[in-house]
Amino acid sequence: MTARPGPLNLITDVGGLKVGHAEDAAVKTGVTVIRPDARAVAAVAVAGGGPGTRETDALGADTLVDAVDAIVLSGGSVYGLAAADGVAAALGARGQGFGLINMAGVPVSPIVPSAILYDLANGGDKAWGEAPPYRDLGMRALKACSGAPSLGSVGAGYGARAGGAPGGLGSASAITHDGLAVGALAAVNSHGSVRIPGSDAFWAWPFEQDIPQHGWEFGGARPQPGHTFDLEDWGSAKSNPGMNAAASPASGGRTNTTLGCVAVNVALTPAEAQRIAKMALAGIARAVRPAFAPFDGDVVFVLSAGQVEIPGPRPFLLARLGELAASSLARAIARGVYLAG
Repeated sequence: MTARPGPLNLITDVGGLKVGHAEDAAVKTGVTVIRPDARAVAAVAVAGGGPGTRETDALGADTLVDAVDAIVLSGGSVYGLAAADGVAAALGARGQGFGLINMAGVPVSPIVPSAILYDLANGGDKAWGEAPPYRDLGMRALKACSGAPSLGSVGAGYGARAGGAPGGLGSASAITHDGLAVGALAAVNSHGSVRIPGSDAFWAWPFEQDIPQHGWEFGGARPQPGHTFDLEDWGSAKSNPGMNAAASPASGGRTNTTLGCVAVNVALTPAEAQRIAKMALAGIARAVRPAFAPFDGDVVFVLSAGQVEIPGPRPFLLARLGELAASSLARAIARGVYLAG
């Protein structure tokens, strides 16, 4: 029996996770928070040449901290890193976080790694002076966390672009016959194309699932028989006249980045989570062309919800989880753009 999407086809099918969004319509930006019900082992893989991150060094397998309280994905470029400030402040006020020594009067330290995408040139009102909206958006997204988050033009994907199309926020899941659960979430603001040039088909089409009572996840478009494309044609202005100016090669690639978060229901060590994060990066390469360019900020987080133990050799288990993570992330990327369009 092959893996199939979970009941909601969302990252929250893994269990023990909630997701919340907040947007600012005037600024054309937003924030997404992924919050585990309990502190979770996490890892990160950074592949883009122009990343913007916070607290990713703390996720190393040899560092003191071995679990996180939340993951934040945000628009706003460097300003968006302040979204994690709001989340950390709110969680700290609840007494949630890491404490090396439990001492009266000493607050815990919430561990909130985050990554940002560039949506500053999307036409929104960015004249915020010394008061960017991201700290407040982070708090609002945390309060909005639920088990059934919306997709499309929401959260970190609210002001995103994907080549010449609206970008968005997508999610997908996979459940296996023996109890593995893997979910992925992606904020898609890619410089590269998510669709095959000259076609409505997504690059991720081989992984698309037909959901009972709902149909194909991202429209079911397929390349025409005999369809060919230039090996260097990845959604250029020539092949895609609708590509927005900010994403054209002539612009220097100002609009870029795919941010992902993968969750699994298996208890992992930090080193095992790191291996799955690296394997999950393949999902971006399957869904976006090109990926990991010098000006991309592509980042993938992994969370271990840790509810089940699967017997058998660990290397083979990790290989399965990594492949499910990559295919689920590819589907989440295509869903985000499809539902935003």
